[in-house]
Amino acid sequence: MPDIYFTDTKSKAVFSSDGPKPQFLLNSENFKALVVGLEAGQQLPQHADGAAMYHFLEGEGLMFVEDEAFDIKPGVTVVVPGGSKRGITAKTRLIFLGSKGAA
Repeated sequence: MPDIYFTDTKSKAVFSSDGPKPQFLLNSENFKALVVGLEAGQQLPQHADGAAMYHFLEGEGLMFVEDEAFDIKPGVTVVVPGGSKRGITAKTRLIFLGSKGAA
């Protein structure tokens, strides 16, 4: 059985000077859950994908969904409809959880 209980999710984030290194908590055919760490100034470029949820655990930044920008900070959750363009820019060191189901 895969791990199902995480007491310190933030500690699973990996930071790298050469970009994001997502760490999967679960990576199955029907569902993906991951934790991502971004250093200040790093970003996930805007891209379209299936519906997804992003929950921010640490840091500050901006999340772009289509033509809107949203301030992100700990406790913020953004739910993005399928097919919508999204991207993230970290203002400070940033940790977030992401999840999505099968397309």
